[in-house]
Amino acid sequence: MDQKYTNQLSDILKQMANTDQIQLSDIPNIDLYMDQVTHFMEDHLQASRRYEDDKILTKTMINNYAKNKLLPPPEKKRYSREHMIVLIFIYYLKGFLPLSDIQAILKPVTDRFWGADKDFNIQNIYEEIYTIEKEQIGGTIRSVMDSYHKASHSFADVPADDREFLQFFCFICLLSLDIYLKKEVIEKMVDSMNTPPPEHK
Repeated sequence: MDQKYTNQLSDILKQMANTDQIQLSDIPNIDLYMDQVTHFMEDHLQASRRYEDDKILTKTMINNYAKNKLLPPPEKKRYSREHMIVLIFIYYLKGFLPLSDIQAILKPVTDRFWGADKDFNIQNIYEEIYTIEKEQIGGTIRSVMDSYHKASHSFADVPADDREFLQFFCFICLLSLDIYLKKEVIEKMVDSMNTPPPEHK
């Protein structure tokens, strides 16, 4: 593949390696009003925007999440650190899952672990997942590089004028297949949560 694609991918992977999701210590341990919540999310997740005018989180979105029972209602119009954590989970999940699936995933978590006074709560869950995800980034980068290497050796018998474009297309298709298969796994796992186990006779 052309060197420009190699350089472009290298820059993207460097950014990915330096991806720093919101740490638990970054999240205020005091209750926030709606405007403070949206400002915090915009400030900490702005690097994930694709376009400059993309909105990370709006008041309408938050109200919609509460209405669809993805987010427990605020206390006296104020949102706790746990609300913030759930909103962060929603932000990443909504990129590829409908709200109904996100509700199926998050509601059992909030039902069982909501409450900062519990011995094990949503803050503990977030911290554990954050640590694992940081470790996972390296594996994801290696997987992307492997797909790029395979695509770079595809269409070897095609004339050079077409080969570069087809190799790029192959790379996009390989990444897309990876996303498609993982999304399918998630959907089937979510569906199994809503399916009662068969009765034993």
